[in-house]
Amino acid sequence: MSQKASTTDKTIRISETPGLYIHVPFCKTKCPYCDFYSVTDLSIKDAWLHALQIEMDLYRYDFGTFETLYIGGGTPTVLSDDDLGNLFDALHARFTFSADAEITIEANPDDITKDRLIFLRSLGANRLSVGVQSFEEDELRFLKRRHAAAGAERALSLVTEAGFTNFGIDLMYGLPGQTDERWLKTLRKALAFEPTHLSCYELTLEETTVLGKMKMAGQFASLAEEEGQRFFLLTSRFLQEHGFVHYEISNFARGDEYCSRHNRKYWRHAPYLGLGPGAHSFQDGVRWWSYRSVEQYCTALEGDLKPVGGSETLSSEQLRLERLFLGLRTREGVTMHDAFGEFSSEPLLSQIKKSGLVTTRDNRIVPTVKGFLVADRLPLMFPG
Repeated sequence: MSQKASTTDKTIRISETPGLYIHVPFCKTKCPYCDFYSVTDLSIKDAWLHALQIEMDLYRYDFGTFETLYIGGGTPTVLSDDDLGNLFDALHARFTFSADAEITIEANPDDITKDRLIFLRSLGANRLSVGVQSFEEDELRFLKRRHAAAGAERALSLVTEAGFTNFGIDLMYGLPGQTDERWLKTLRKALAFEPTHLSCYELTLEETTVLGKMKMAGQFASLAEEEGQRFFLLTSRFLQEHGFVHYEISNFARGDEYCSRHNRKYWRHAPYLGLGPGAHSFQDGVRWWSYRSVEQYCTALEGDLKPVGGSETLSSEQLRLERLFLGLRTREGVTMHDAFGEFSSEPLLSQIKKSGLVTTRDNRIVPTVKGFLVADRLPLMFPG
């Protein structure tokens, strides 16, 4: 017996003000696992900053008031105080931000000093994302991080001393030789600094990265699937026991108020503008992305052309499927309407719930922690 989806289901679409992302495509050194676009040639930094301001001009009237600003990379903190000051001046001259905007800056521990943190706060930054990855020296050497464990601990101490009450730590598990005990030691160390957010990622490697090529050559083995699942469940259980909300596959917050408001825009299909080489944007069912090259990016903008490297217009059905794939990666889940379309089947829903992969809450289908393990396959359980 089929039951027509409620009108409420159809109208739960989360309408939000947009978010703004700035991609800083520079790093002092390139981590061998990283597939994000970045270069180590800082001599082209001024050309990029000039081109970025032209790109801001080209989009300044297209999105309205922004509720979040996320400065990512690359490594934003390789920029000097003057560069960061000029960047924020340019942003405020061209765009409008809400009074309570979440303003996040990614930071490398090696770049953090008390003076730098005070300066970032003076710019309006109210949230930091600190790329620690590990507190173990041999793991940091394997990852070719430019900070030492002691440096990461010192940086995190400075973050709290400087008055940042909202900051996250990025950590990585599944490293060669890493044991459950070692990983729990890393988590305990992180919690000692009282972060409001933790991102815990399994080491996954694209074939184009240095470590990806080493793995392909048999120089080391990545985690077996069951080992990855064990680490994942251990992480979720440990952090939830310590008061964190597991709100997305790899993300944990000390409370709903500390969930990344910016990242939620991606998962909720809210509009967002991405500026800088390789950045993605989304608005009104259209997604586009910039050239993944500083040179191409700058050349296009010198001619007052938007540096769009590609785009796609999504149909209503494609948007629905994306909402399924994105929503089922989060504890918010998806509406009944997105899951079943116009008609929902109670027998099918009961069967799916018996799998233990999803549950229902507030008339939404929500993945369990077990469901997070197979999140990419969950949408296949629902009618296409």
